Formats: sequence, C-alpha cells, structure tokens
Amino acid sequence: QVQLVESGGGLVQAGGSLRLSCTASGRTLSSYAMGWFLQAPGKEREFVASISRSAGIIYYADSVKGRFTISRDNARNTVYLQMTMLKPEDTAVYYCAAREAGSRYSPAAYDYWGQGTQVTVSS
Repeated sequence: QVQLVESGGGLVQAGGSLRLSCTASGRTLSSYAMGWFLQAPGKEREFVASISRSAGIIYYADSVKGRFTISRDNARNTVYLQMTMLKPEDTAVYYCAAREAGSRYSPAAYDYWGQGTQVTVSS
C-alpha cells in the first residue's frame, strides 16, 4: 500500500504559478506510474497529466499543454505538478494518484489517491 499527500495548492491570480507536490509513504513511489487529476465543483474528475515510473513517458491533457509540467523524484518519493500561466478555469481540487497498470487517462485505473489540494485562480 502507499499513502499519498498533496500540498502546494492555494489562491493565485490569473497568469500566476503554483507548484503542487505529492509525497508518498509506505511502498516506494518508483513502483507506480503517477497521475494528476482535477475535479471542479459539480464535475467529474478529469485527467491532467501522467508520468511513467522512470519519467520517460509523459502525457498532458490538451488544456494544460505548454503550461503545466509533471515531474518526479523517486529518491524523494515525490511527484510534482508545476503550473504556470494559470487561468480561472484551472480552479479545482487537484489530486495525485498512483497506478500499477491500466489506462493513464482513466481515474478507475488508479489504485491510490491523495486527499486533494485546492487551487483557486482569481481573474
């Protein structure tokens, strides 16, 4: 089992930046591919970015390409989401998640989830 804890969310003005962190305890994070998802009020959880175990394969949702960067430091058991050029529509709770197999885009494929961190972007 692995426990995930996100941090780094907050309130930022449009055009600003935030860096989210997701730190794991329990089993080593290098055993898992990792993903970031967001969930806005009243909406389903949606894919933001994913990174393979060795960080060699990375995918982004079209809505964040060129603005967000996912990375990982397996020695620190931590995954990051650097968010730049933030927009009001990026406002949501952001979750990190770990998976052993399955579709990187589907929340159902992920085995472990953090509690989420709120990101609010003001206009």
